[in-house]
Amino acid sequence: MNMRFDNKVVLVTGGGGGIGRASALAFARAGAKVAVTDRDVPAGEETAAQVRALGAEALFVAADVVLATQVQAMVAQVVAHFGRLDCAFNNAGIEEEHMRLADCEEATFDRILGVNVKGVWLCMKYQIQQMLAQGGGSIVNTASVAGLIGAPKMSAYAASKHAVVGLTKSAAAEYGRKGIRVNAVCPGVIRTVMFERAVAADPKVGPAVAGIHPIGRIGEADEVAAAVLWLSSDAASFVTGLAHTVDGGMTSV
Repeated sequence: MNMRFDNKVVLVTGGGGGIGRASALAFARAGAKVAVTDRDVPAGEETAAQVRALGAEALFVAADVVLATQVQAMVAQVVAHFGRLDCAFNNAGIEEEHMRLADCEEATFDRILGVNVKGVWLCMKYQIQQMLAQGGGSIVNTASVAGLIGAPKMSAYAASKHAVVGLTKSAAAEYGRKGIRVNAVCPGVIRTVMFERAVAADPKVGPAVAGIHPIGRIGEADEVAAAVLWLSSDAASFVTGLAHTVDGGMTSV
């Protein structure tokens, strides 16, 4: 199975840390030229620096995925620098909600749906336009197990991730015959800075969350990155429209 990305150009949004950074570095190790984008400029530039330290070419582009002009410019800058766009990992997203549906503020709902849904839609819109022009490509979107099942006290987040799965499946059906594959990765709870903050605030969180995964632990960002690379690679050439779980069995029970 070919999971190399030699001479291929990959764009990772939300690449400043966590799953985005782990994926950018994994693509670099597999031979890709990596474009990283994030609203957090220092974090995004640090990821690009780590990519270069692995001997791969890197480009950092500051962009807010909820702004169409910035997303369009982001894709254009990647193509201007590298000449094409072979793979995109749309990972930028937020999780701000820890309350029941009736207590969620409208502004919070709008912000979550804006980044997690409109942001993915805008990225795919301009990525697909480029991929159509060059004859194909592969896109992976970050959804969540919350895009497959309910998520108490995270209803807006769950709605946004269900929407990502819907966008993914629809785009896969629309562009499969044009040589563009579109899939989603659905992580369970993953050890990221966000998770570590939650554990620091309440040490009981770690064991409790680990227990909801049949595998008996939470996941690591590198484990999600491995799935992203497979979905993006030629090894998954007959895979499109898939919502691929990386959840330690959470959705199996």
